[in-house]
Amino acid sequence: MSGNQLALLVVPLLTAAVNVGIAAADLAGARFVLANSAEVGVPRSWLSRLAFLKLAGAAGLLLGLLSTALRPVAAAAACGLVLLYLGALAFHLRARVLHNIVFPGFYLATAVASLALILTS
Repeated sequence: MSGNQLALLVVPLLTAAVNVGIAAADLAGARFVLANSAEVGVPRSWLSRLAFLKLAGAAGLLLGLLSTALRPVAAAAACGLVLLYLGALAFHLRARVLHNIVFPGFYLATAVASLALILTS
């Protein structure tokens, strides 16, 4: 397995895993999620919808690993996650909540890396 093939496997798997993890925290109403969403101005009623989008993105990435024919699904999923986390960064910047902006930044970076690898494969 070449380095590119390994990266194409590992990066989307990491992206899917972190999105499943944060979606689970959203759905469970974890204290840190509730505090952060309130601080940046995201209504609590949005959390389940945002969790669904994260889970859909993770599922799309995983489907893309099954077959090259499903790579467009993975690309669309990664693109959706990029847009989701750009929105998260916008909410942080709008609310001037910068002390924890590294978290949506990390999620965005994994989604961008996944998208780049999928598009170049």
